[in-house]
Amino acid sequence: MARARRGAGPVVYALLVAVTVASVFPLYWSFVVSSRDSSAIGEKTPPLVPGGHLFENVKAVFDKSDFWLALGNSLIVSTTVMVSTVVLASFAGFAFARLRFPGRNSLFLVVLGTAMVPSQLGVIPLYLVVSDFGWYGRLEAVIVPALVNAFAVFWMRQACEEAVPLELVDAARVDGCSMLRTFWHVAVPAIRSQAVVLAMLSFMTAWNDFFWPLIVLDPNESPTVQVALSKLASGYYTDYSLMLTGATIGVVPVIALFLVLARRVVGGIMRGGPLGLR
Repeated sequence: MARARRGAGPVVYALLVAVTVASVFPLYWSFVVSSRDSSAIGEKTPPLVPGGHLFENVKAVFDKSDFWLALGNSLIVSTTVMVSTVVLASFAGFAFARLRFPGRNSLFLVVLGTAMVPSQLGVIPLYLVVSDFGWYGRLEAVIVPALVNAFAVFWMRQACEEAVPLELVDAARVDGCSMLRTFWHVAVPAIRSQAVVLAMLSFMTAWNDFFWPLIVLDPNESPTVQVALSKLASGYYTDYSLMLTGATIGVVPVIALFLVLARRVVGGIMRGGPLGLR
């Protein structure tokens, strides 16, 4: 018992520090290169100290591309997808976990089965549908296909299974609560932390998406951040300082959202869910 209660040893802390440094260093190095001129990338000894060209490079990024428009488009897409994914997946997860209806398990298996299909197989049919709706070059083409996904439904179903007792749902129904009120007053408070984790993951996935926006959006009129970054990297000569400056700017909203939700994110992961720790 005494050995089981002992804290982590120096080897564990050293490993955690090494993992943290390995995770943070690429972001820091991107910031260092973005604060220098383009010659820094070719130096024999990689620079490890920020230079004095950051604001100059930031200005150049916004002058050479529609980066303000790209940031705005990515914020619209990511925020809409985040909200819709959390709301729809929470409803579906609660229904699969705590409602009794014929074919519930079979329908859930069908939902999970959609996660097994590579997304690349659906690109052509989805592109044809988007074109038929007249959404090419519009944000709807990126938002609507990503409103909810199988992983989100699975995540919230597991959260409801573990955090929402069936007896509590039955008691609320006996007391006269409608199913919507039962969901709002019983399920939502119990799964709030897991929903915040899903919100963070959904926002990050939508923000980092590159392949589909590149296909259905016009890079010159309605780019997202990742499409704008690809334009900075294209051409006969690639200015890595500008490219990494754009990447550094593009990661700021994700980091800001994580800092805002960090406590809830960590708490949701530690409490449980399909990937939670016990």
